[in-house]
This record gives sequence, C-alpha cells and structure tokens, in this order.
Amino acid sequence: MGVPEHARLVADLIDAEAGGRAIIIGHSNGGRIALHMASSAEFEQHVDRLVLISPSGVPPLRTASYHVKRTMARALKAPFAILPGRAREFGLDWLRHSLVWKLLGSSDYRALSGTMQETFVRTVNFYVDDRLSAIDVPVLLFWGTKDEAVTRHQIDIMERAIPDVGVVQLEDAGHYGYLDDFDTFLAATLKFLDVTETESVTEAEDI
Repeated sequence: MGVPEHARLVADLIDAEAGGRAIIIGHSNGGRIALHMASSAEFEQHVDRLVLISPSGVPPLRTASYHVKRTMARALKAPFAILPGRAREFGLDWLRHSLVWKLLGSSDYRALSGTMQETFVRTVNFYVDDRLSAIDVPVLLFWGTKDEAVTRHQIDIMERAIPDVGVVQLEDAGHYGYLDDFDTFLAATLKFLDVTETESVTEAEDI
C-alpha cells in the first residue's frame, strides 16, 4: 500500500461515518495523506478543512550523507540488474534483507520488515509539493521549533503554495508538537474550527 491506497481507506471511512465530508486532523505521514486527499480530484470532496501537525509530503533538503548512501545503494543494486528475471528478483530480495542494506536505511526503515518495509518506502517517497496550490480548503499547520523530522524549509514551501493556510509555530516542541504543547495546539485548533472548548467537551460527552 502507498498513499493513494491509504487515502481510499480514509475516504471510505468518511463516507461511512461522516456523511461523505469531514475535517481531517493529521500528524506527519497522516498529514501527507490528508494533503494528497485535499489536492486530488478523486478525494477533495471528502475534505472540509485540514489541521496538520508537522505534515510530510514535501521533499527535504538532502544532506551529503544522504547522497553517499543513495550512491552506495545504487552501486549495490547494479550487479543484480543484469541478471535474468527470477535470478534478479531473488538477488534483490536477498540484498534488501542483508545487514549492509538495512544500515543504509533510516531507523524507521530498519525497525520494519517484509511488507511493512515496502509500504514504508512507497509512502515516504510519495510527494505532493507539486499539487499544493490545488488545495481549496482552509488549512492550519503546526510546526515545532525542535522538529528534526520535518524542517521549517518544508513548512515554508507549504505555506507559500497552499492558498488558504495559517502556520502556528510551537516553541521548543518536537515532531510530536501536539503532545509537547497540547494547550497551544488545542486553543489554536478550536479557534480555527470556530468551536469553544465547552462545546467540544459537550460533543465528546454526547458521543
């Protein structure tokens, strides 16, 4: 599964539980899926507004270390490319399970195996930066100043490209900004949604 497949599951859930349209709150990769939905003709009708915390989906600035690892990965795969079909598939599968290959990946990648690794790779390499200007719903972005997974550079690209967007910077918060500074996250989100805290508590009790 990749981002479009995840988006289809979210859309099906919205159809079943929210009458076909909903406010989506997403963190990190959940934000990537939400941005894809809001910028896609297939899913945009399901999105009312977006509240996103450190969303992924915009390519990061690549470091020298990244380019070294990428070059090494290509060099390791090259010998298998000349093999016939089944031998090539077997060789590449062996390589993906080797210690050297795993060391080239991120800590998140190394923590996974099998199908989940393949899903992870398909997901993190799916970008939406070229379609952000197509989003026509209001968007609220949160970003923590100590976030090392999503940078201010990526947030700035979103801020420039999305037509109706506001950014709330969470001081001294990390990638999980909504946990590190929950009070600010809650207050800004309720204001953005035009809901008072009393109303939100009442609605939660009704559910």
